Amino acid sequence: MNRFLFLIIAFTTFLFAADAELDIVKKSTNLPKIEISVAPGAMNKELTNKVKRLIEKDLKISGHFDVIDSNEVVEFNKLPNMLALSNKGTDLFLNISSSVSGFGGYSVDFKLFDINSKQQVLSKTLSTSKEDRYPFLAHRIAIAVNKQLNAPSIDWMDKFVIFSLYKEAKKADIIIADYTLSFQQPVIKGGLNIFPKWADKKKGDFYYTTYDKGIPTLIKTNLYNRKKEVIMKSEGMVVASDISSNGRKLLITASPDYQPDIYLYDTQRKTKTRLTTYKGIDVGAHFVENDSKIVFVSDRLGYPNIFAKKIGNRGVERLVYHGRNNSSATTYKDYVVYTSRERDNEFGSYTFNLFLMSTKSDFLERLTASGSNQFPKFSKDGESIIFLKNMKGRSSIGIIRLNQGKSFLSPLKNGKIQSIDW
Repeated sequence: MNRFLFLIIAFTTFLFAADAELDIVKKSTNLPKIEISVAPGAMNKELTNKVKRLIEKDLKISGHFDVIDSNEVVEFNKLPNMLALSNKGTDLFLNISSSVSGFGGYSVDFKLFDINSKQQVLSKTLSTSKEDRYPFLAHRIAIAVNKQLNAPSIDWMDKFVIFSLYKEAKKADIIIADYTLSFQQPVIKGGLNIFPKWADKKKGDFYYTTYDKGIPTLIKTNLYNRKKEVIMKSEGMVVASDISSNGRKLLITASPDYQPDIYLYDTQRKTKTRLTTYKGIDVGAHFVENDSKIVFVSDRLGYPNIFAKKIGNRGVERLVYHGRNNSSATTYKDYVVYTSRERDNEFGSYTFNLFLMSTKSDFLERLTASGSNQFPKFSKDGESIIFLKNMKGRSSIGIIRLNQGKSFLSPLKNGKIQSIDW
């Protein structure tokens, strides 16, 4: 592995397996209380209980519900005991059942009851042709319940995340998964395949870096037909880091002369423009302020820090004035989340915490408090952040819900994650 590729990977942390946990930073009040029950007679009871647990997690992480343990067992075609539920303060009751087909298919039926109005308000059946995709049925049920209450969207729960998973030396696969990692499927195997990046909001195409006869090569491929297109080769390194809002411009870190700089690639004209020229390291650019500027990581101060540059203008602007190792930036509108290395105390170990800032004000907020938190990525609506967390030998993929002040962690069971996007 060449030294420039090593340096950009060094800005991140590689994680191992951990147990899932829910870390509530601050608790909302006056949320509707909801109980979820699996009806007797549900086919594949074990799988349906997994669906129930995922729905509970989804509703908790949404920040819009107070999920309470349920001991209720109600026949699917019967009404729950509305009075008993009301007396213990339950506002909503979700009853689920399931069925299976002889061809590997799986369906979940669900009914939602408003206990206060004493009526059924929602009834649907969701199906998948492959049983292992049951997590997406759970996510879609949570989304449907959320929409029924006209709560802010949680549609991102039904989208694929994509990441590179190290298998062994010089071997890494590209994996698609649901955001809890309950579902995982390899889409690129064989060789060293790293730094995947979705190419559009539809998540039908993605970019990734691989090695063609030892030369780092940026590939664009379709998730469904696997048609591939070579975007760029670079002797030193080549990584796609961000896509413009209209999907027409791509930010690439490349080092054709073993000098990593930022390039702007026009996906329609197939042309590239060099945006930075520096004899050190410029990597990991992201668009900011309606795609008019870029935010990137540079060692111009002798250590990694966050800088900004207006596209088409000369000169750069320093954005972060604390810490001596700031990296892994992600952006949404005029907001930036980045990783900063800190000491717990004068003699303590280092932590890598996430900070949220604005390019248009002096706003700054720390989002994490402990462990190693790396590779943050904003969701498309800017309300959530996905990141990699390692703490005391336990590792997870994390979701931060910014408006709700909640952090949700999912386990990494096998291998090491190199980078992630959603």
